[in-house]
Amino acid sequence: MEQLDELVPIEMPVTTPVGERLLDTASELFYDRGITAVGVDLISEQARATKRTLYQRFGSKDGLVAAYLTRRAHRWQVGLLAAVRAADPQDPAEALRVVFDYSRSWAAHNERGCAFVNAWADVGPSDAGAVRIIREEKQWMGLLWSALLGDAMLAGQVQLLHEGAQVAASVLADEAAFDRAYAAALRLLPQ
Repeated sequence: MEQLDELVPIEMPVTTPVGERLLDTASELFYDRGITAVGVDLISEQARATKRTLYQRFGSKDGLVAAYLTRRAHRWQVGLLAAVRAADPQDPAEALRVVFDYSRSWAAHNERGCAFVNAWADVGPSDAGAVRIIREEKQWMGLLWSALLGDAMLAGQVQLLHEGAQVAASVLADEAAFDRAYAAALRLLPQ
């Protein structure tokens, strides 16, 4: 699991206090309502900032979307890495448990599911900045699974189970989705 030490979270976007307020507001609105359903007028109004300030800080709505996804990826990755490192799993089964437990806890506070899957469904390939961050986050998860399991093929299979659990937990309101995905992942481990 020495590869785990090489895994670094995506960098957090840095902005001014007003930029943070805009980003906080946009993050809540984008996650709750969807990226395409939210305009810069609403974000500016709710953040008590001007559209001019929004454009000065982020360049465009696409820039704000990229900052939203980057910050969300950073928070997810930092929290997940901290949980994994604190548990210091000594075997793949324990590593699986830590990630699936953390994911279950995260999902309990994020009822609309994975923000990256939602963003992809919302903007598709049209927003190059968003697509890059979405793919980087999913690739990062693949690297995490590989580091924890030591086998790229197994990591890919477990990542698919994990992605499915995220969707089932939100779309189906399935509280046992992560437990079932964890049980299925355990069956994939070499005996």
